Amino acid sequence: MMNMQNMMRQAQKLQKQMEKSQAELAASQFTGTSAQDLVSATFTGDKKLVSIDFKAEVVDPEDLETLQDMTVQAINDALTKIDEATQKKLGAFAGKLPF
Repeated sequence: MMNMQNMMRQAQKLQKQMEKSQAELAASQFTGTSAQDLVSATFTGDKKLVSIDFKAEVVDPEDLETLQDMTVQAINDALTKIDEATQKKLGAFAGKLPF
């Protein structure tokens, strides 16, 4: 049976590793795209919007609804990528907890 002091040391070590992983994710950028890559949205790993880019062919003043839909699609795609990367990077810590 693991003594309390060892458990605390292991928990502190895991906390530092997790903080490092969170910082690495926050410093990363994730880009999501719409159909045909006409709209792209780039976020940091801590879900802050960096940029939204539109290709000229998607900008039609007569059809703003398509532009709006593609923008939402690109943003959601980027956020999904962030969530997947976060789960992959930080989910590994769940199995390492000493308690």
